[in-house]
This record gives sequence, structure tokens and C-alpha cells, in this order.
Amino acid sequence: MTASRIAFVCSCEDTMTLDGRALAKGCAAQGSELRMAEHLCRSQLDRFLAALGENRPMTVACTQEQPLFTQEAEEAGFTAALDFVNIREHAGWGAQGDEAGPKMAGLLASAAVPLPGISLVSMTSQGIALVLGRDAVALEAARALADKLDITVLLTGEEAVTPARRVEFPVLRGRARSATGFLGDFTVTVDDTAAASPASRAAYLWGEGKNGTQSRCDVILDLSGRPALFHETRQGYLRADPGDAAAVARAMAAAGELVGTFDKPRFVNFDQGLCAHSRNKKVGCTRCLDLCPTGAITPSGKDWVNVSNEICAGCGACAAVCPTGAIQYALPTADALARRMRAMLLGFAEAGGRDPILLIHDDAHGEALLDALARHGDGLPARVLPLRVNEVSQLDLSLLVGAFAWGAAGLRLLMPARRGHGTEGVFRNLDYLNAALSGLGLGLGPRALAIETDDPFTLGEALGATAPLRTHWTADSFLPQGAPREVMRQGFRALHSASGAAVTQIAMPAQAPFGIARVAAEGCTLCLACTMVCPTSAFTANPDTPQLRFLEEACVQCGLCAVTCPEKVITLEPRLNFAPEARQPVVVKEEPPAECPSCGKLFGVKSSVERVKAKLTASGHWMFQDPARLAMLDLCEDCRVGAATNAALDPYATTERPRAKTTEDFLREAERAKKLN
Repeated sequence: MTASRIAFVCSCEDTMTLDGRALAKGCAAQGSELRMAEHLCRSQLDRFLAALGENRPMTVACTQEQPLFTQEAEEAGFTAALDFVNIREHAGWGAQGDEAGPKMAGLLASAAVPLPGISLVSMTSQGIALVLGRDAVALEAARALADKLDITVLLTGEEAVTPARRVEFPVLRGRARSATGFLGDFTVTVDDTAAASPASRAAYLWGEGKNGTQSRCDVILDLSGRPALFHETRQGYLRADPGDAAAVARAMAAAGELVGTFDKPRFVNFDQGLCAHSRNKKVGCTRCLDLCPTGAITPSGKDWVNVSNEICAGCGACAAVCPTGAIQYALPTADALARRMRAMLLGFAEAGGRDPILLIHDDAHGEALLDALARHGDGLPARVLPLRVNEVSQLDLSLLVGAFAWGAAGLRLLMPARRGHGTEGVFRNLDYLNAALSGLGLGLGPRALAIETDDPFTLGEALGATAPLRTHWTADSFLPQGAPREVMRQGFRALHSASGAAVTQIAMPAQAPFGIARVAAEGCTLCLACTMVCPTSAFTANPDTPQLRFLEEACVQCGLCAVTCPEKVITLEPRLNFAPEARQPVVVKEEPPAECPSCGKLFGVKSSVERVKAKLTASGHWMFQDPARLAMLDLCEDCRVGAATNAALDPYATTERPRAKTTEDFLREAERAKKLN
């Protein structure tokens, strides 16, 4: 039977040792036909060209010559999938290159997993630019850009500036108080706005200032030297120190190019129906709001947050900590990345590899370090499998847990020495993961760590220190299907089963997205307010009887139940619960219903009716001094109306009805209290 895919592996002029047996075994397990070469991009290019004629999906184990192979495929009219993977710097070029056959097999398996297309967000700029400045630097920048942009200059007025001989663009005074928006749609709020006098001589003379004016523009060039209006990643906002000529020149050059339509990736997908931010004006989960460094996520005033894809810089912090999966990273999606991770780990094992360490890195920072380590150092160890992502800070818990469930002995996140924006979420996830592994008896020290360095040799030393890590459990091969939370549950269950641990409950750090919502049953009145706000149906009611049920597996610890509960009898406890009852609704409070003495209908809660009657009696409420009236509360809603109608009951017919207080009454009481004090 012909394999569906061709896998070309080249030794790059025999600078790498290729383990043909391991590669063949791994390729066979993945349904690929292995073809080996020594000089595929030059003297043996005919082999590649011949394979193009078969029009089968193909993986080429070379990224350096990717442009050449892509060009040849286009000219040949090749329409099948063509993927590339780096086995040279990532595997073969290293001190342990002779042992890297299983790793190469894993890399080939991962590269063959397709990734979905990228969705784009378009922004249009007509070149309307606002230049913020304090001195002549702003005017000089404006003059240089006037032929490209529609310029308005806003000077702070703190320094004397010589007026231009000709008015080529508006020059105003003002201080930018705040700003909102993005490239093509900025709104700047300005205080002390004033126009320049046309009679200005040696320096601009300004008119009377006005606060709170607004300016709309497409681009902001900030040369004011004042605090930034936006995070550094806001597209269309360019900021430079006016005293740094080189920085000003770079900002000007970038501003001059911002005219037209620009596409950026849609970094996250958002499903507002899953958001656990708020219900009924009660705020619960704020994880994404707390971590978003750019201001792309804001409260909407409804039950969910607003996510601006135009502002989003793609750090993925929101997706890393979202407990419900309302926000998911899209470059690529978590399930696509999980499939690649799974293929790499299982492919490594099928080719005879053992105890893999998964190294997750990005392109901008990580690839450069791996390249330098391979060219000038010992390269990656043979059991360290590199997996590239868009941002390391995007990693949600499902991916981290899945790595160990699929057989990783350790996990390392390669990050810059200076922590970037939006990284706190992934560090939280490392804490949750290590707590779970430790509780299951799988953690000999932290198995999941970040390596924060800009030095390739420090990276090599850190990876060399992972040698004692071993996989002493059997890897699972479950498919990452469903939402990230479901994949996370599958991963935890697989690890619990593989560990053989008798433990059923593991305490977790604060803000972990799973646990129990404890109800002090003695204080619960079965008002069921918690069931109406719970976004995941962890709390549910029984339509047939007064009963409150809780499903722990569905709880995301958002806190909406606790802040909504009028009796304040709900507390949250983050934990992992592997007991069977965690996957079944458990009754946490139930009471007998009230029975209508007239028709026998069951309604409400008997204790609630008695509680209301007791409070009315104790308070001496004027409407319920008559026992007959109080007894009306024992009736169901239908019989109550009938009884009141048949008895011609007037609820206001009483001589003890108190007079309603007027404004004058309150004023007199306040005056008396004032005199007493």
C-alpha cells in the first residue's frame, strides 16, 4: 500500500548523522514514505522534482532552502500540501546528533499535522496624523511628514517655539489627557486647548485654553516627552524621546508609511456566551482583565467583556487563563497546536525515544537561540524536542497538561531574560501543573519550568540539567478533541490513571480554574440565585422539588455564585478532584416543599414560608396583624388570589395603617438629631 505522504530527509552534505532505522520506523507509524538524501537542494534536486510529479503531500526536512523548494513546487504546479521542518539546528547539529533519530522522527510527525488558516483584521488609515510635541522638534517632524500625512501639531506650550513663516498645517497648544482607539480610529482628549495668535512674533502666543476637547486622527506621533498614552504595542501610536534624534527619525519613518489598509492577525477568538465575567451587574471572573497589558479587553457593561482585535498585540495572556474557553488563542488554535504536540511526542516514542523534554519557544527569541546553540555550541540534547509557538505566554493549561499525558518527562518554556508583557498567566499555569504533578506523585521537583535567558550557552546548560527527569508512567494517546477545558480534563484523568495514585483530591493554588463551591447548607434558603448566574451550570436546580445541586467538574471558580448569594454562604476552594462524584451532580441542599392547605399543590419551600411569617409577626407589620391575613401566605399563588377575592379582602383596610413619611418628616427628624448631637 502506498504511503499517503513523502518525507524527504537530507543529511546536508553529511554534516548530520541520519538514523535510518529510527526515521523509517517513525515515518511508517505516521503513514509516510521515507526518502533520504545528502544534497537534496543542489546535486539531488532531481529527486525532489520527480516527487512533485506524484502530487502527494510532502514534508521536506530543511527550512534553509524552503524558498527554493517552494518555488520549484509552484513552477511544477504542485497542489498537495508541502511542509518544512528544521532537523538540522534542532536535532542533527549537536553533540548528541548521532542519537537524534527519534527526535527527527518526532519533528517530522509534528510538521505533517496541518494548521488552520489565519484570520485577518483590517485597519484603514487615511493619513490624518496628530503630532504631540513640546518644542521645535515636533514642528520639524511635521514639516518632513507634511507631504505624506495630513498633519496637526499639538504643542504643550511649556517651551517657547518660533512660529513657522507659513502656516502649512494647524499648530495648537494643548496637553493630551487621554486617548482611545487604534490605527485609523484614534480619539484624543485634550486639555488647555488654544489656537495660536496670527500675530505671534518670536514665539507662539496662545489664546484662552479650553479643557476636554477631542481630536480624531488615524496616527499619533508622540514627541512630547510626557508619559505614554498607550502600551508600546498599540499599532498607529509612535512614541520617541524628543532628545533622541535617532529615535525620532525612526518614529517619523514609520509614521510616514501608515497610510492605506493594513492587515494584522486575529490573535484570539471570543465567544461571549461562555464568558464568566458578570451576571446581573455582579462581577465574577476578571482574569483576562487583570492580565491584558494593552487595554484590548474592557468591561462591556453586559455579562461579558469586550475584546478588541484591533488593539490586541497577541501575547495570549487572556487565553492562557480563561477558565471557560470563552477566549481561545487563534494563531494557531489550541487544538491544532495540541495535535502537533501530541504527534511529536508519540512520534518520538514510536521511533524508540525515551523520556522526552518538551522545549516550547517562539520564533523571534527562541529560534535565534536554538540556531546559535547549534552553530556555536553543543546544540540541543537528543531528547529535547523543540516546539515553536507564536507566543510562549499563550499556553493554556490544556496544552501543558497534555504534554505530560502524551509522555513528556519534563517541560521547559524558553523566554527572554526580561519578562515580556502578558507572561503572568503562563507562570500561574506552571504553578497549577506542578502542584497537580506533585500531588499525583509524579513530581521529583518541578517538572515544568521556564528558562529565562538571552544567552544560548546558558540555555544549553539549563537543558543539560534536566538529565535526571524520567517518564515512569505510561503515556496516553487520547486525541485533543473539544474545548481546551475538556482536553485539560482528559489530560488530568490520564495522568491520574497512569500514576496509580490513590489520592482523589489535590489542593491547588489560588485562582486555579477548577474546584468546589462549598455551600453552608444551614444558611442556604434555596433561593436558587446561584443557579441563575452560574455560567457553566455547575449549580442547578431540580424543577420538581426544592433542591440545589452542584457539579464540581463544571465549576470554573469564577465567583459569581459567591458574590450573588444573598445569604453569603458560598465559598470557593480550588482543588483537583478525581473522585467519581466530581463528575456527577451532588445534592447540597434540599427541603420539603410547602403544601397548599386548600388544593394540596406543592409550591416554594416550606421553611421559607415559615421564615417570612415569623419575620412579619416579629416586626409587627401593620398589614399582617390579623391572623387570617397571615394565614393567606400558606396558600399557593392561585388559591391566595381566590381566597382574597372571595373574602373581599382589602389589604389596606386597617386602623393601624401608618402614615407615609413626607420630606418634611425626614427634615424634622434630621434637625432633631442635629440638636441632640
